[in-house]
Amino acid sequence: MNKPADPGEIYVQHHAGGTPPGEPPLVLLHGAGGSHLYWPPQVRRLAGRTVYALDLPGHGQTGGRPDSTISGYAESVLDWMRSAGVEPAVLVGHSMGSAIALVAALRVPRAVAGLALLGASARLRVAPEILSDSASQVDFPRAVDTVTDWGFSPSAQTSLVELARQRTLESGYETFHLDFQACDDFDVRQQLSEIKVPTIIIQGEDDRLTPLFLARELADGLEAAELVSLAGAGHMVMLEKPAEVAELLDRFMSSHFPR
Repeated sequence: MNKPADPGEIYVQHHAGGTPPGEPPLVLLHGAGGSHLYWPPQVRRLAGRTVYALDLPGHGQTGGRPDSTISGYAESVLDWMRSAGVEPAVLVGHSMGSAIALVAALRVPRAVAGLALLGASARLRVAPEILSDSASQVDFPRAVDTVTDWGFSPSAQTSLVELARQRTLESGYETFHLDFQACDDFDVRQQLSEIKVPTIIIQGEDDRLTPLFLARELADGLEAAELVSLAGAGHMVMLEKPAEVAELLDRFMSSHFPR
């Protein structure tokens, strides 16, 4: 397994937000080939909340190498949370980040106060062409094209889609490939009943990478999960519907962690 960056070296964008003492902060975990910038400002700077937006090892401004397993990423996140004194926290994960959040909640339940999962599933199957194309630098752009084309609703702004495409290309083929291989190996379907914390699942109705029926299965397997679907959004739901996602997160926090 590739050695990730030291947890203390993880890049974090911190928004203090004026959260009252005792309310858990939110920790944002991006998806495969992404960075903290895949979370829109409305979420990274959620009003009245303390938010930490991480770049996972080998991504964005965090050095080291990417991991090759969801479990490895979860350990890096949990190590950072311990070293930074950020626990318990509400883990907010998108796609691969949602898998990391689920594994962290299973691994160290006391560190996770709640979960917010976007573009999520208990089993992240990856199309074979994405894995094969991303295995070489020559075919990597074709893999990025596939993920980008499948990742947005048909109604998404062209400029938004192109920005996401360019940012994903910047991740590099090795990071992209390892991330999607880690996703393809991920499966916690038999362990979902062990997760007891309040959870919100936010899914775009046009999601082609993790279709809505998978989100329903995930919600059914969790003890305390609410599923919200957003029309006119695909897998990159937080980029396509930033205001709606921010409002849902704020409502979730107010409902389960009242001041």
